[in-house]
Amino acid sequence: MINKATRFCSRCVMNDRVDMEIRFDDQGLCHHCLRYDKTLSSRVIDGPEGRQRLEKIVDKIKRDGKRKKYDCVIGVSGGVDSTYVAYWVKKLGLRPLAIHFDNGWNSELAVSNIANVLKKLDIDLFTYVIDWNEFRDLQISFLRASTPDGEVPTDHAIMALLWREANRRGIKYIISGMNFKSESISVTNWAYGHADWRYIRNIHKNYGTVPLRTYPRYSLLFLGYVSMVKRIRTISLLNYIDFNKDEAQELLVSELGWRPYGGKHHESIYTRFYQGVFLPSKFGIDKRYGHLSDLINAGQLERSEAMVELDKPTYDITLQKEDRKYVLKKLGMTDLEFQAIENGEIRSFKDYKNSYYLIERLKRLANWLRSKGWYPL
Repeated sequence: MINKATRFCSRCVMNDRVDMEIRFDDQGLCHHCLRYDKTLSSRVIDGPEGRQRLEKIVDKIKRDGKRKKYDCVIGVSGGVDSTYVAYWVKKLGLRPLAIHFDNGWNSELAVSNIANVLKKLDIDLFTYVIDWNEFRDLQISFLRASTPDGEVPTDHAIMALLWREANRRGIKYIISGMNFKSESISVTNWAYGHADWRYIRNIHKNYGTVPLRTYPRYSLLFLGYVSMVKRIRTISLLNYIDFNKDEAQELLVSELGWRPYGGKHHESIYTRFYQGVFLPSKFGIDKRYGHLSDLINAGQLERSEAMVELDKPTYDITLQKEDRKYVLKKLGMTDLEFQAIENGEIRSFKDYKNSYYLIERLKRLANWLRSKGWYPL
């Protein structure tokens, strides 16, 4: 149950228990909601204007990829957002190559959803299967580092793979499933390092034992090269349409036979366990507060509905126990070894070498360029 002394935002469900650095204005609005209100118009252009802007972007993608087999790449995980992007790129007449990063943690349902949807949409799939010993070693390194960033190895590799394959194949556009409306809240202390290879490398240097020879990675220098020299662009397609998660899911179920997972990012067994069990028990982090607050800000969920949802377990208790056994067995860890990690001293990315301040400056620059209309949404 939620402590009644906890101070909540007057609009969303973010509060000073789940985010100790939260700030409130005189009306009780948290800084996450204030940022949403301030930034929304520069990140989301939907309605008729959004469709017009999107049509121009699509025309350019088609022109630039006219003599190529594929004119864009999309990442697919089997989740709602990436599947909806796949649906839309075909609806818009684009010729995408779907790219999937197989880190060994796909649920059977995720594998089935990816295969069935791409077959119905007639989209080619390129799957990169990571060396399991390498990836396992990196995941364990992050667990031993005792930071709440255990999903970073997957997130970084996915982006690296998209940039690498687009560059290697001469494709100028990556169509992303990111959408500001339902994914705006970012709490640095919840997770950091998705774009910071220096940080990832330092974690592995401290705790890893297996060389990362095949792990996809990118440096800020490489990112600058592919974006400024090769002119590869990432387009967040969902920021140009009237995106509603529930409506998107209903469409995918009815038209593509897609089957839901029961929770955000639950297409991955590790993510389901990490976000639903490990983060709350060790760090007191329940990402549902951010996810539900995003939907409240987007007008897709009532605050009262979110509070009811937060009173429920993160997911089925029996499945939580099964996931714990499966994760420990797959990682090759004993229960005592994992308990030592669970009970270990909590650290943050600040305890390791990183490029935080440089990345923050680059983010501010990108946001300023977006506000001027000089950078894709």
